[in-house]
This record gives sequence, C-alpha cells and structure tokens, in this order.
Amino acid sequence: MSTAPGPATSSTGSATAARPDVGPSEQTRDMPPTPPPLHGSASSPFAAAPSSSVAQPGLASTPGAVAGRCFGDGDPLYEQYHDTEWGVPVRGDQALYERLCLEAFQSGLAWITVLRKRPAFRAAFADFDPERVARFDDDDVARLLGDAGIIRNRAKIDASIANARAVLGLWDAGQTLTDLLWSHAPEQRVRDPRAVTYAEVPATTPESRALAKALKTQGFRFVGPTTAYAAMQACGLVDDHLAGCPVVTG
Repeated sequence: MSTAPGPATSSTGSATAARPDVGPSEQTRDMPPTPPPLHGSASSPFAAAPSSSVAQPGLASTPGAVAGRCFGDGDPLYEQYHDTEWGVPVRGDQALYERLCLEAFQSGLAWITVLRKRPAFRAAFADFDPERVARFDDDDVARLLGDAGIIRNRAKIDASIANARAVLGLWDAGQTLTDLLWSHAPEQRVRDPRAVTYAEVPATTPESRALAKALKTQGFRFVGPTTAYAAMQACGLVDDHLAGCPVVTG
C-alpha cells in the first residue's frame, strides 16, 4: 500500500488522533436499506439522467429546457436520491469523508454502480470511520481487493486509506474536514437565475479548483476539480437543481 500523510498503525492498534467536536451531518446518516444512487458521471451530474426534456410552461422558449427532475425520473432509487439527498447540506467529518471516497470510486463509472454498492462499501470500510480506516494495513488492502461487493481498484482503495489519514492529520492540526470543505462554498449557494438546461451547469468552478488544491495540499487523493465540484453538489455546498425541477417548483 502506498504511503500517505497522517498516522498509520496496525489494524488492531489504537487511534493516534483526538477527534475534534464536529457537528452531526444535516443529512441523516441512517440511509434506506438499499441506498439511492447519486448523480450522473464525474464529468456531469446529469450525464446519465433520463429526465424528460419536454418544456414546462415558462421554459418553453429555452431549447433543451428540462421538465421533471434534474435526473432520475422513472427510477425509484434515483428519484429518492435526487429528492432527499442531492444538494442537501452535509456537515460532519465522517459523512463528508464517505462522500469523498464514493466520489473517488465513481471516477470513470456510473453513479448507480457506486451507490448500489454503498452498503458493501460501508461494511468494507468500517462505516467510513476515518480513525478505523486510517489503521488499515496491507492485510486490509488484500481483503478489499478480494471483496466483490465493492469496486476493486487498488489506486482508489489506497486513496481512501490515505484520505482517512489525511482527515486525522487535519484533526491533529486542530482542523476539521467539515471546515475545510465548507470554507470553499461559494457566497451564492443557489445560482440566480437557476440553470434551465444541463449545458448551463459547470463541471468545475473557481471554488472547486481551490478546494481540490487545498485537499491535495492536506494529502487527499482522487480529488481533482471535477470530483471536488461533484462533491460540492452532492453535499449541498451548491444547489444545482434546475429551474424546472419539482424540488424547486414544488
């Protein structure tokens, strides 16, 4: 396993970082037994979106205007995720660490693939507890590479372990992942006016580029500007629901 910042002991050792008092996630950690899938691909939250492109009243003059959900119409799992999780503010280091890991595992794949595996990921990665994952050793890496329930990519597995150690490194310095991420939230969380078409939603922003740089400086991996922006969308640092989406229109 490649090295990473932060403390590393055996998988049976004790944690070496004192966990700061971080607030609970605003999004509940108790997800349904079969978790809803996240948004489209790493390059666009809407890449695999099956939503209708029939214009709604008031949007008819805009080519490409989307009626219905931004993504997920017709798939109950996508619908549930879209309606209850995507764009909802998330705070709490464990919850944010999990989402960064899932974003990294998704890179190059469809979100539905990753999210259908979320229960297996949680079991394999100790419920994404950074203190426990930071202690993973070569035996744990071998276990993960043999786990058919997750995505068995060595670089992404190593990155997830390195990222847990990076979280502990933040704690050692008296910082939190929550504060690091939310310090890069734009002043205007919701675009004004809201995007009407998929083409108006960016893949990266100045904030996501700055966030990616800050995360890498702290030792995080698989967190380029596009992945960082997808995480910002998923964790509610920005609200990119389209103007015709029922989350917006009610």
